[in-house]
Amino acid sequence: MTSTHKDALFVLVKSLSKSEKRQFKLYVGRLGVNTDAKFLALFNLMDKLKGYDEEVILESGIVKKSQLSNLKAHLYKQILISLRLNPVNQNIRVQIREQLDFATILYQKGLYKQSLKILDKVKYLAIENEEKNIAYEIVELEKIIETQYITRSIPDRASELTSQSERLSEQNAITSKLSNLSLQLYSMMLKMGYVRNDEDFRKVTDYFDSHLPDIPMKLMGFREKLWLYKAHLWYSFLTQDFLSSYKYSSKWVDLFNEQPDMILLNPVFYLKGNNYLLESLFYVKYASQFRATLDRLETVVSGKDFPRNDNLASLAFLYVNTNKLNLHFLEGTFEKGLYLVKIVEFGINKHRDRLDEHHIMIFYYKIACLYFGVGDHKMCIQYLKKIIQNKNLKMREDLMCFARVLSLVAHFEAGMDYHLEVQLKSTYKFLLKMNELHGVQREMITFLRKIGSIYPNELKAAFQELYERLKAFEDHPYEKRAFLYLDILSWLESHLQSRPVAEIIREKAQAIRR
Repeated sequence: MTSTHKDALFVLVKSLSKSEKRQFKLYVGRLGVNTDAKFLALFNLMDKLKGYDEEVILESGIVKKSQLSNLKAHLYKQILISLRLNPVNQNIRVQIREQLDFATILYQKGLYKQSLKILDKVKYLAIENEEKNIAYEIVELEKIIETQYITRSIPDRASELTSQSERLSEQNAITSKLSNLSLQLYSMMLKMGYVRNDEDFRKVTDYFDSHLPDIPMKLMGFREKLWLYKAHLWYSFLTQDFLSSYKYSSKWVDLFNEQPDMILLNPVFYLKGNNYLLESLFYVKYASQFRATLDRLETVVSGKDFPRNDNLASLAFLYVNTNKLNLHFLEGTFEKGLYLVKIVEFGINKHRDRLDEHHIMIFYYKIACLYFGVGDHKMCIQYLKKIIQNKNLKMREDLMCFARVLSLVAHFEAGMDYHLEVQLKSTYKFLLKMNELHGVQREMITFLRKIGSIYPNELKAAFQELYERLKAFEDHPYEKRAFLYLDILSWLESHLQSRPVAEIIREKAQAIRR
């Protein structure tokens, strides 16, 4: 049996909404000859299957094994054509591409003037909507038609097209450089997380400085500015300069607020920009602005004018609920946040085909921290196991490392210390393998390793000593990242003051509320 996730056609069929399935059947039935078509029968069978099973398909008698591959490819193509015709998918980008196709057909029929008329109109529509790659294609086709020497265009037409081509080519080159830089920085973030030492910092900074093009802002449009802010944002995140990440994520979101039409054309970038703004506000502990930004995002996403499709629904679920969890961490209201666990679990199952493993693991870590905050350490351990047992070590190494450290603390708190020594050795080896054994982690492991030999009356003094050692790392440029994953200092304060950790965090949040 082939895995559901590996069979592209089955995943596509299962991704269709009821209205999209109904439209597909109407599209197929537009000609009576198609009503008994094999590809429609295959579609109906796949729609009923819970999992992709090639044996069931062959036993149905719809198709022979030797023909199955071709029939699946044909069905896949027909579904895509049907989706393209769906009014829901008829955004400006698709409309521009459609007009370009029409102009190409007219050109091939030798109707040059009609083709040029369409191209001239759609070109300015493309430029107006920041679709400069398509605009460049349009200009190049215009140049080809003009070289036929039969349109008798105005004398300065050549100069006009040449100027437009050069300008669009330059802007597309700028965008390409900035998008390449942004992508590489994002890749670094996923691979290693934040910079861990001076060597990492120099490596990231040298790469950023050497690949950031020096371009005057006056030459940049919406698209170029967007990629510029994205590149700066990822550099700020990597180097843990969260005030800078707040600055550039704000600029990102402001681009859309200043040009609301771009939200409809680029809803994914709008969602991502707001998510990074919320993440930055979380790190700088700006609670009031965080709540206001989250409320505004929910309002826009739920509005009748915001685009609707499965991908946007998955992203909205991811970003809204991740930041709802963060809000409870920010304010120390862990108990109130427990209702989100069922919502997140349901959402993960519903959107699993569109959520990458990294974001699912982030959800599990945040849920684990939620349970840790309310003192339910066994549930905390259960969710951490989902991360620790994940064999994809290339995914956010720092997340996996801190999951293991939090697991040690949770085992200690739960009184499950009978396997603590084995876990300590395992975690120690893992951190060394990942090159992640830094000051905070080293102090934590040292403390937990000797905890068994400390008498009860000496425990408070041991917690105090660990607290003072870790406090020195709170503002360290590289070590401070440990406190972004786990508020170890508040945990220690809760032991020293014999109070719940949630109460400690809540008091800190109120003290810095702004």
